[in-house]
Amino acid sequence: MNAQRVLLVDDEEELRRSTAQALELFGLSVQTFSHADYVLELTGFGFDGVVVSDIRMPGIDGMTLLHRIRELDAEIPVILVTGHGDVQLAVKAMREGAYDFLEKPFTPQHLAGIIRRALDRRGLVLENRRLRAVAGKRDDVEARLPGRTQVMVDLRYQIRAIGSADADTLVIGETGVGKEVVARALHDVSPRTHKPFIAINCAALPENLIESELFGHEAGAFPGALRPRYGKFEHGRGGTILLDEIGSMPVDLQAKFLRVLQERVITRLGSNETVPLDVRFIATSKVDLEAEVAAGRFRADLFYRLNVATIHVPSLAQRRADIPLLFLQLVREAAARYGREDPDVPADMISAIAQRDWPGNVRELRNAADRLVLGLDPRPGETAAPGRDGAGRLADKVAAFERNIIAGEIAAHGGALRPVYESLGISRKTLYEKMQKYGLDKKILGVEHLLQDDRDG
Repeated sequence: MNAQRVLLVDDEEELRRSTAQALELFGLSVQTFSHADYVLELTGFGFDGVVVSDIRMPGIDGMTLLHRIRELDAEIPVILVTGHGDVQLAVKAMREGAYDFLEKPFTPQHLAGIIRRALDRRGLVLENRRLRAVAGKRDDVEARLPGRTQVMVDLRYQIRAIGSADADTLVIGETGVGKEVVARALHDVSPRTHKPFIAINCAALPENLIESELFGHEAGAFPGALRPRYGKFEHGRGGTILLDEIGSMPVDLQAKFLRVLQERVITRLGSNETVPLDVRFIATSKVDLEAEVAAGRFRADLFYRLNVATIHVPSLAQRRADIPLLFLQLVREAAARYGREDPDVPADMISAIAQRDWPGNVRELRNAADRLVLGLDPRPGETAAPGRDGAGRLADKVAAFERNIIAGEIAAHGGALRPVYESLGISRKTLYEKMQKYGLDKKILGVEHLLQDDRDG
């Protein structure tokens, strides 16, 4: 395990070098980067360090980096640095989840002190997660892929089993179900968790540069190749490479990739020498690759080579009972991401959300949660966002939260009450009492009529 890792991002080379040297004198292990792209490949749920980033940089700036990291793991400490004395930006950064904010010029001792406190916090977070997993409680995989339905329980079991096996894996699922989330989870439960996670979108690679992007090139390999360059595969050495939507990979490139899978070596463009490659490959696809093989658009030998371990990610239609609680979790995450208070989610909204179809799956559901938190107009099938009347007292918020959960469970199970009180771990009598207390017997899916049916049955 790499202890006390600091990822330092700054586009000013001299400042980057001098800051790193000063921090190393304080006993900190520092990796430096001139831009933020590669930092995202080193962070995730298993990341055991701290990110320090300049806030104003070309490309991905510090605020964007903060948001991207929080999407991977909201508890990774990010320390932002600026030389512009922008107080409003500092407040915004702290509100949106930055661990701390530092203005240039600063002393290395001051920065080192902030980093050490951040490392201590990160260490506690990772240790608490480990202890919860040992105790059989909700772990990282369940936090990222929540759900009580059997298909989700099975999915998490597969991830833990296949992840630790370090096998190349094919992840299949509709658009928006969370295939990349599954891939990152596989990486984080594997022995490669502290190595890079490189995500490559096969559908977005420029066709004329795709081989150079993946395999790298030597100087003079083609017009404009002025210096040698590592490809994505070499950047991922020791870690995991995600090939997103592998069905979009051109057929001629599939043959070269098959050789990489089989022999674990690559050859840069313009070179005859092979380079050993220690990586794990995870490929995703939203299309039926067997049908693509039959149509001649995907190589059969590549498909069978990737198909050693396969994970099917269920759509929301296959886990409809999870929708209410998943939506509430996404609302809480959106509120934290945007620095807002958790909004009250009325029972009729949860009912509408549980009943409608979500062809865009979790991605579409997350967008609905974001719109609610931001106070934007709902789309067809969603109930208008509620006001904040009555919110304030803790008891009121707890009661509203309990009411929303019960209402959502009832809506998800179509008014059948037995699976509701069984899934919530309460007695039939307690459920009836809470329904009466919160006025749910007449307001959710005609539950008063269904309640009588349940008693009769």
